[in-house]
Amino acid sequence: MSDTEIEDTKAPLMEHLIEFRNRLVYSVVALLVAFILCYLVSEDLFAFLVEPLVEAMGDDVEGRRMIFTGLHEAFFTYIKIAFFCALFISFPVIATQIWIFVAPGLYKNEKKAFLPFLIVTPLLFFAGGALAYEVVMPLAWKFLLSFESNGDATMYSRAFTALIEEFPKLANYLPTPAEPMSLPIQSETRVSEYLSLSMKLIFAFGLCFQLPVLLTLLGRVGIVSSAGLKAKFKYSIVFAFIAAAVLTPPDPLSQITLAIPIVFLYAISIVSVRMVEKKREAREALEDNED
Repeated sequence: MSDTEIEDTKAPLMEHLIEFRNRLVYSVVALLVAFILCYLVSEDLFAFLVEPLVEAMGDDVEGRRMIFTGLHEAFFTYIKIAFFCALFISFPVIATQIWIFVAPGLYKNEKKAFLPFLIVTPLLFFAGGALAYEVVMPLAWKFLLSFESNGDATMYSRAFTALIEEFPKLANYLPTPAEPMSLPIQSETRVSEYLSLSMKLIFAFGLCFQLPVLLTLLGRVGIVSSAGLKAKFKYSIVFAFIAAAVLTPPDPLSQITLAIPIVFLYAISIVSVRMVEKKREAREALEDNED
């Protein structure tokens, strides 16, 4: 290879690197601006995340509080909230920069194929996060708060009293409770733990809602087929409940609430992959006719 040819290959490479740097700078600036704006209202954003917990507490919310056990804990909690929200807000800008960088190297049909996924991805993520916030979190928190106790008589004491009222003679055979009262068990949630659990739920639902996008892309490149996905549908149900058990709190309501949408999205993916296959078959048939 001559020196001239080497220089010709260096020039496009440098242009691509400069273009990549520019797009990266624009993305970082957008994320930084969004982070600053979100941090200014981070306290309100945290209050928004706490709403499902307040709703689960119901009329018992008076006198409740959230705690932090480290001096830095509340500060870093607000930092994390601001970053998560900034990442979501700036995603359209970041996705646009990725598109601007990648689009010149794509064919016209590839641009048409790639652009819908770029639009649908954040919409599906938002739908999954909204489901987690509006439905799953209130149900999960209500279930977990049900283990609180206000210090009334223990279960054995209540059962003993009820039995004695119905069958007085049982008092001679059943041991009398030594202590009819128990210590109160009340939740005092740490702000960092609550944020971690809430964001885990929101991101888990958001990522699971990307299943149609992932499977459709795999179907487009020929890695999976609609027939294969349909044949494995029963296994997808088992996988959905396993994934829900891992990603959600240990209560059946939130697990079922995630597992059912995963199965539904898997069914949608089968239809989507089939549509991709029909388009591919039609295109191949057209090319054969032209030949």
